[in-house]
Amino acid sequence: MRHTMKKTAQLLCSLSLIMASQVSLAAEAKNFWGIQFEEFEYRYNDDGDYKLGVWDGDIFYGTDEYKFRWLTKGEYESKTSNFSTLENQFVIQAPISDFFDAKAGFRFDTPEGENRSYAVVGIAGLASQWFEVGLNFYVSEKGDTSASIDAEYELLLTNRLILTTSLATDIAFSSDVDIGIGSGLNSTELGLRLSYDLIDRSFSPYIGVVRENLYGKTADLAEHDGESSGELSIVLGVKIMF
Repeated sequence: MRHTMKKTAQLLCSLSLIMASQVSLAAEAKNFWGIQFEEFEYRYNDDGDYKLGVWDGDIFYGTDEYKFRWLTKGEYESKTSNFSTLENQFVIQAPISDFFDAKAGFRFDTPEGENRSYAVVGIAGLASQWFEVGLNFYVSEKGDTSASIDAEYELLLTNRLILTTSLATDIAFSSDVDIGIGSGLNSTELGLRLSYDLIDRSFSPYIGVVRENLYGKTADLAEHDGESSGELSIVLGVKIMF
């Protein structure tokens, strides 16, 4: 099984290289770049003894057809002065329909604990009813496989006041006990954020709540290490886009 997973990882890496080679075909097209952080926030749990700095953003460069993207996300615990999570993805993204893009590349997790590297393939785009969705599939250097599903919906209360609902889910198809991951549904994060566009969509402070839950063996491993399997947090942050 592990041998098959490693072959899959090699296939995903080859696919990412093929997509990268396609960028040269659009060399004459006009290039542009941008930076955006959908989440740049500080979280306070309901007991007031847990503070967490969180970010989720990306930097991109390319054309309308092909883009190189650096996606970064992480969590920094003020109490322990450690990165509980630190993830970077480097992918090539290309359109596959009017509303969806495919991407392929690599992911590197380098928190305070064990590091992991992954091959990545996924799709992202705008589903019906204007839901932004993303689906990613990962294969680690150890042959472990996992997936993540993200969904977000923005409700415009006024031209500047926006209520955003988000859901992130992580699923593992094999266990990686060394980093606290069990097979099956690992975690969900449900967020509700109310933002106000101070400068168009470029700078939007927000306030909200986030509910995080761990499940199954992943929850058991967290509790064994003295961590909580569920957390409700108040969040204060800002969206940045330029």
